[in-house]
Amino acid sequence: MDRSRTSLMVEGRKVPLCLFRPAVSGPLPGLLYFHGGGFTSGSVEEVEITATALAESIPALVVAVGYALAPAHPFPAAIEDAHAAAVWLAERAGPLGVAGHDAGGHVAVSLTLLARDRGGPEIAAQALFGPMLDPSLTRVGDGENSVTDCARCYRAYLPEAALRLHPYAAPLESRRLGRLPPILIATAQNDVLRPEAESYAARLIDAGVPTEVTRFNGVSHAGLAHHPPALAAAADFFRRRLTGARPDTSSQR
Repeated sequence: MDRSRTSLMVEGRKVPLCLFRPAVSGPLPGLLYFHGGGFTSGSVEEVEITATALAESIPALVVAVGYALAPAHPFPAAIEDAHAAAVWLAERAGPLGVAGHDAGGHVAVSLTLLARDRGGPEIAAQALFGPMLDPSLTRVGDGENSVTDCARCYRAYLPEAALRLHPYAAPLESRRLGRLPPILIATAQNDVLRPEAESYAARLIDAGVPTEVTRFNGVSHAGLAHHPPALAAAADFFRRRLTGARPDTSSQR
């Protein structure tokens, strides 16, 4: 595995990128990965397990994006960073996928909406691990995360109340979910965010978006992004969507 670093300048901000390139020959699809941290914390240094597993298993050139964090850089800074990274990677790799955990899942979703509306770059597939998707917090369930913590994070990312209805900030409220890339949503049984993630999946199905949902037991919200079964499911999904490989049915034999 070859690891390297570079950065982009976006609206005067330096956006760090960490590249994970597997030791395989030939062209590779590209995968952007967005870390968790509730919009206010996290970095590319924290995703090595996830990025390495996906890079080797798909295989793909995985680029972890150090998007701008709130409250210093509220919405839409993070998704502008994500879009710039998508443009950059689309010029250097094959079919493009996006993935993210927690707030990074929100950034990934927002990027697919923004890329659709701006006419590119084309995103072929997306995978979300326990995403934060609903600033209203009206669909939360019982679980180990704190709703109070989620509310604090959204206040930092969306300091103006009107922003919490913006379609890129509140995808569950959007009436325009068509023409989005196929998606895999991985949730944890006891995650307070599970109901909203599964509600988003239902909305996408209604909009005609190819959607797969997998719920995992025995894993926390924080652990979902490096949970081996969840990573295996995401890698299989991206193999099919980015490389045209047939589904891995070895676990079903």
